[in-house]
Amino acid sequence: MSGGAFCITCGADPPLSTDRLCESCLRKRTTLSKMPDTIQQRRCAKCDSFEIRGGWSMMDRDGIADLRIRENLILEERAKKVAVDFSVQEIDQRTNRLHVEVTGSIDGYEFHDSHSPLLQTSNAVCTPCTRKDGDYFEATVQLRSAGRKLNEEELSSLRSTLDELLQSMEPNPMFFVSKEGPVTGGWDLQLGSKSLARTWGRKLTRSFGGSVKESSTVVGVNEGVEVTRLTLSYRKPAYSIGDVVRFKKSLWIVDSWQKDGPILRKVDRFERSGATWRDMESSSVVCTRAEQSTVQVLNRDSSAAEFMDPSDYKVSTVALPYDDDGEVAELRIGFIDGGWMALPVSGRGGGK
Repeated sequence: MSGGAFCITCGADPPLSTDRLCESCLRKRTTLSKMPDTIQQRRCAKCDSFEIRGGWSMMDRDGIADLRIRENLILEERAKKVAVDFSVQEIDQRTNRLHVEVTGSIDGYEFHDSHSPLLQTSNAVCTPCTRKDGDYFEATVQLRSAGRKLNEEELSSLRSTLDELLQSMEPNPMFFVSKEGPVTGGWDLQLGSKSLARTWGRKLTRSFGGSVKESSTVVGVNEGVEVTRLTLSYRKPAYSIGDVVRFKKSLWIVDSWQKDGPILRKVDRFERSGATWRDMESSSVVCTRAEQSTVQVLNRDSSAAEFMDPSDYKVSTVALPYDDDGEVAELRIGFIDGGWMALPVSGRGGGK
């Protein structure tokens, strides 16, 4: 009897697998893949999101089938070059039959398996929907203005930035508004996420200037950890970019925002200055951007220009701004201190 290798089961000659089996015995003893006959999952009856690894996400039929196959398919540890194909057969709203085809190689031998598990779905209510129904919230955002009441147009502009933010961010089931409505001087919203509130606060200050103040309140204890709610108060300045304000007895145009306050430009000469939000509390708006008009220059000389008065359509004269180049065909004007004033190009808040 020779001392060469042989199959430990039937004694066949090589080639042999890594566990010293011939191909026939290897196939009898080895399974490429295994899957359960039934796979259970939970779906929220309110929003149709699926429970996935302790969280909840929206997925289409093929997407959730692919995920459940990956979660439940067990491969032989020596398997290589594995390919998985599947199709979904809908039986009813809660039951699907998954047809799964698995191919791969083990020790150089090609294997093929077929599985047809039932994917059964039971109704549940996801955590976000439970919290929405229970008026759950983690943060309150207060929209206010410094020293005055916000008007409807301002409130609409401020509130629309939250919708824009939600559209631009990755979906998160906790990014919801549980309650909102008018309050004295502004608008309050209750949000399901502290991080959403803070991100929105940063967006508000970048877009409209102003300041944000935060405070936290302890509302309970969960597994030894304090549970807090955030109150984020946003105060919009009484002025906007492009507005003409009276500040320290001079006229300035609000040109841009920075963290600590606005950047201002002088109306009557080239001068740029920063001011803090506190400094600006003593300022007053004398002509908003909305109240300003762009007019055509009819005639001009070195110091003045004629234009058609937008209030009565009569020809009027206005002194040229300090930065006039002698050729510009249009002027932006504002009615300030009882008369029309032409505003400098360099201080128009980035607009025309």
